[in-house]
Parts: sequence; C-alpha cells; structure tokens
Amino acid sequence: MTFSEYFEPELLEGLSSMGFEKPTPIQEKAIPVVLEGRDLIACAQTGTGKTAAFLLPLINKIIKEHSETVNTLIVVPTRELAIQIDEALQGFSYFTPINSIAIYGGTNGTTYDQEKKALIHGANIVIATPGRLIAHLNQGYVKFNTVKHLVLDEADRMLDMGFSDDLNRIISFLPKERQTLLFSATMPPKIRSLATKILKQPVEINISVSKPAEGVIQGAYMVPNEQKVMLIKNLLKGKKIKSVIIFASTKSKVKDLERELKKIGLNAASIHSDLTQEERNDVLRAFKSRKLQILVATDILSRGIDIDSIGLVINFDVPSDAEDYIHRVGRTARAESTGVALTLIGQADRRKFKNIEELIGSEVKKLPLPMPDVLQN
Repeated sequence: MTFSEYFEPELLEGLSSMGFEKPTPIQEKAIPVVLEGRDLIACAQTGTGKTAAFLLPLINKIIKEHSETVNTLIVVPTRELAIQIDEALQGFSYFTPINSIAIYGGTNGTTYDQEKKALIHGANIVIATPGRLIAHLNQGYVKFNTVKHLVLDEADRMLDMGFSDDLNRIISFLPKERQTLLFSATMPPKIRSLATKILKQPVEINISVSKPAEGVIQGAYMVPNEQKVMLIKNLLKGKKIKSVIIFASTKSKVKDLERELKKIGLNAASIHSDLTQEERNDVLRAFKSRKLQILVATDILSRGIDIDSIGLVINFDVPSDAEDYIHRVGRTARAESTGVALTLIGQADRRKFKNIEELIGSEVKKLPLPMPDVLQN
C-alpha cells in the first residue's frame, strides 16, 4: 500500500512535508477500512502509528465532502493526548482548509470562550477530553447533529479513569447514523461490551508493536542535555564510520549540531523543514553515494529517509514513540547486516524511554559516559 493510492493531493503534500512515505502496519490495515465507511475496533498500543491511521482517512473524507460544520469528534482520555493529536492533525492538514479545536480542562476562561466559539461555528474536527466536552454540552449551545465520524482513542484508559457514563452521555448527542472507530491498547470485557453497544458490524484489527531487528546493537547514554553535543563529538571524531544518521527533535537542534560537527572537521549536512524538497534530495543523494558521512535530520522527516547500510544511528533526543524508535534504529541493520543505534537520554526523557523499552519488550543497555573533563571541553 502507498499513501498516493488513497489520498487527495493536498493531503499527500502535507504527508510529504512531514516526511511520511510508508504506512505502518496499522495504517495499512485501518486506512482502507475507514475510507470505506466501516466501523472499526482496533487493538493497538501507543507507538504503532495509530493516530495517523484514523486521522489521515478522516481528513481525506472531509476534503472530498467540503464539510463546513463539525464533521468528526475525537474523544481522548487526557489533555496531553488531545494536544498531541491536534498537533499531528495540523501538520497533516496544513495544505487543506480543514480547521480543528482541541478541548481539554485545566485552562483559563479565555480558552473556554475560544472553545465555545469553535463549537458554535463548527470546527471540522473536535478533539476533546470527556469532562471538558460534557461541560460544554451541558450549556446547550453544542450541536453535534452534523457529526459523521466518532473516534474513541485509548478507550480502555478512558474506562479505567471512570469516564464510562460521560462517554455514554456524549454519544447520546450524536446521530445514530455515523461511523465509529474505537482504538484500545487492550481488549478487556468492558471494552468488548462498549464496542457491542456503539459499533455496527465492525472490522477488527489487532496490531502489536514490532521489535527492532536482531542485527541492531542498541545502547543508551544517560546524559544531561547540555552535554549531548560534546558527547556526540567525542563519539564521532577520529572514528572510521562510513555513514551516520543523527535524529533530533527540532530544526534548531539539527542546525546547531550540523554547525558544531563541521567545526571539528566532520563531513556533516542536515535536512529539515526549512529546506526545499530539491535541497533535501540533494543532501540525501550525497549521503546515499557516501560523499556525505554524517546526516542530521529532524524527527518529523525521519520516515522519509530510506537508506540501506547505515553504520550508526544516534537519537539526539528520545523518539516520541516505540514505532518511531524501531523505524530509526532499523536503518542500521538491513539485509542481515548489523549496525549500532545509540540514544541520548536527558533527565526529562527517562520515563519516555522506559515506556519504549516496555513496548519493545527489552531493556536497552546503558553505557558509561566518557570522563567528565571530556564532556566539558
């Protein structure tokens, strides 16, 4: 499956700008189902690419329908997930006229008024936590009679948090004729019971998180953020590594790292969102042909990098989820070759990396740092 088989040009442009070229397993299975209008129940953990699995086909549907009202409601357990989905949505739909609003608690009155205005005037996609959405529904100004698609993400977590009654109340405001998509990391009886009540002849998908290839030698450094650049310099200077990819979370970090590596005489270049597609292609061609030794790239472009036989991958920041981690470290072990993948873990990212280890089912070896004076020079 390729994205171009299914999606409108403006959505493909958004995907391209974000570096998405190949669908993950859950995207391959879910996207055709959603586009067909079928209900769906998917067992998929965070880290499998499930957000794009429902966002992309729903965005595509809204583009084709020219919807100007509330078309899609996505209900999630936490404000963090609401923000995360809204950010992904803004990236995917950047070249489309689609608008969205994330609705969650813990904000001030100004934000509440902005949410109210968006609900009244009809944001195409509403992403909401149950409690905050109920607060708006209780005021009587929310009209969900135009909603065609309902997504419950991390449904098991919502039930564990006691949102069962809230979900039933929210659903009572929606048209009975709609498409419903339910995503859950686990499938306990209470999720099966909920699915039976709200889904109509659903397609069922079960996706587990994949594992890094056996040829990948993984390691991690627990290192303060301010020492990461010096550590990378120490790891790379004077080493005979044919090809290295370094992934960082922001383009400013990518630019800074490229500049620092060049200062010590290393053959490095970067790709990030400030470059044109032609400029990115030029850098990638140089890297593929081995004219360039070190490629520094933003997270958002990592999926677009498809190059075999990378000797070393370094995650300057901990990847956002397990699927991204696996995708990146897999750059190093193609066609039964071996390679090394190193992750630099700052204090704030320890919990995130622990979650990745739990999802991939193995602990990554923690490596000792070089002598302190080496990292301070």
